[in-house]
Amino acid sequence: MTAPHHIQIQSYLDSLWLEKGLSAHTRDSYGRDLKAFGRWLEERGTCELNAVEQEQVMAYLAWRHSQHYSSRSTARLLSCLRGYYRYQIREGKLTADPIAAIDNPKLPRALPKLLTEADVEALLGAPDTDDAIGLRDRAMLELLYACGLRVSELTGLTLAMLNLRQGVVRVVGKGSKERLVPLGEEASHWLNRYLQGGRAQLLGNKPVDTLFPSTRGGQMTRQTFWHRIKHWARVAGIEKPLSPHTLRHAFATHLLNHGADLRVVQLLLGHSDLSTTQIYTHVAQARMQSLHRQHHPRG
Repeated sequence: MTAPHHIQIQSYLDSLWLEKGLSAHTRDSYGRDLKAFGRWLEERGTCELNAVEQEQVMAYLAWRHSQHYSSRSTARLLSCLRGYYRYQIREGKLTADPIAAIDNPKLPRALPKLLTEADVEALLGAPDTDDAIGLRDRAMLELLYACGLRVSELTGLTLAMLNLRQGVVRVVGKGSKERLVPLGEEASHWLNRYLQGGRAQLLGNKPVDTLFPSTRGGQMTRQTFWHRIKHWARVAGIEKPLSPHTLRHAFATHLLNHGADLRVVQLLLGHSDLSTTQIYTHVAQARMQSLHRQHHPRG
């Protein structure tokens, strides 16, 4: 792509951080989407990114469909393009939005894969807590399940964000929004054990504020932590596929199964919209129907 368009794309990506506080992961995804669309336009010699009309966008969407891109990735692309062209209009570089009349694809509401309470107990009990790494992993798993955190929220925690005396953790979620989440007795117990022994063994004398450091003493990546979870799932004999949100899903569903109010679960998860949380009611209902069929004499 030409240099001016690289600059325009970068300017838009920078605005996502300044105005919306979107994560580096989201900005990288949007950057890849914009550059891929720009390359597609250049390869066909049609026009440049800032000279696009609805016809070119529709042709690109048709090409993506022929290449079997998922509806979810297409929805993300359209969200990215919508934001990009609105930004260009706001900056005075364009006067019309080429995708204003294009609707997002309808996405299927996929139910989260569910770990049972027995699965969770097996997973939490898998790490060897006589070992510093195992103790750290046990504390991380307990905290993840007790608080329903996103992985990025967990790995980004610092010592200052944890208050064991009050039994809460301060979490920075999407859009840099903060929330206080109660820990519960089990998570507090394992965090205490970890802080009294395992963390110091991992760090030696390094003055690091990260709550759960890697073996190198820095902040653990999301990918590293999920390798750890998959390792402990194998140790626990759990054969169900694990996704980056598995314990977060379990947290929400198990709370609802035990009678928690949906709006309380929404606050604990840090969802800005109640409709995002409502998917867990479907999971809970599906689980109850399954139990009814299995155990009721006329199920």
